[in-house]
Amino acid sequence: MSADPHQNIIEVRNLTNAFGPHVVHQNLDLDVRRGEVLGLVGGSGTGKSVLMNTILGLRKPQGGQIRVLGHDTQSPSSRRGLESRWGVLFQNGALFSSLTVKENVILPLREHTRLPEKLMSELADMKIMLAGLEADAGVKRPSELSGGMLKRAALARALALDPELLFFDEPTSGLDPISAAAFDELIGQLQSTLDLSVFMITHDLDSLYAICDRVAVLADKKVEIVAPVKDVVKSEHPWIQAYFHGKRGRSVIGDSGK
Repeated sequence: MSADPHQNIIEVRNLTNAFGPHVVHQNLDLDVRRGEVLGLVGGSGTGKSVLMNTILGLRKPQGGQIRVLGHDTQSPSSRRGLESRWGVLFQNGALFSSLTVKENVILPLREHTRLPEKLMSELADMKIMLAGLEADAGVKRPSELSGGMLKRAALARALALDPELLFFDEPTSGLDPISAAAFDELIGQLQSTLDLSVFMITHDLDSLYAICDRVAVLADKKVEIVAPVKDVVKSEHPWIQAYFHGKRGRSVIGDSGK
């Protein structure tokens, strides 16, 4: 998890997001460094998924600028090029239920490349195994997969185009502790091996300690703090105190030895 502190892969400046009169983000700034795993946390209603979707260009903000890999994500032409340089794992996996796992993984390759069918098939098999699934998982449909396997299948699709940047929305949500720990370990291994940058929404304290280089906290319509978790826990902000120093937080801190 080595990061270049002098290069940002994501830059968000003065971002404002609102739904009618309800302002979710106001003058929000955030940098994500190349090569790091950044965990985004915040209370219910703070707009974690809204922020990710805005960075991805899936919604238009009321104000501010966003640049990813040096490009404006609100520009349709830029976003089209960026879609082949990032991978996204949504909270529910968002796989097409009528397709097999392998067919889901092939979709980005078919959309963004002109590779021969045989090569796309071989690449899909490789990504499925890279995501920690057995080769025979490729012929199964999403409904035939366990929760952990479904997450890995969605990860295989996110890796299809050899992205530089991965976006995760609650990657360990709904997993049992053993499966969640295994998925965290997989993310860490892939980030290190493939030199990926990772933007990860999570509520999982174990994930924050296990694989995140820095943690960004959404509160009061902005990023309250972004720092290594050992520094974030020192903040006196009421929500941060409640989140990290409540019963579950104290347990994780004790287990991590930090």
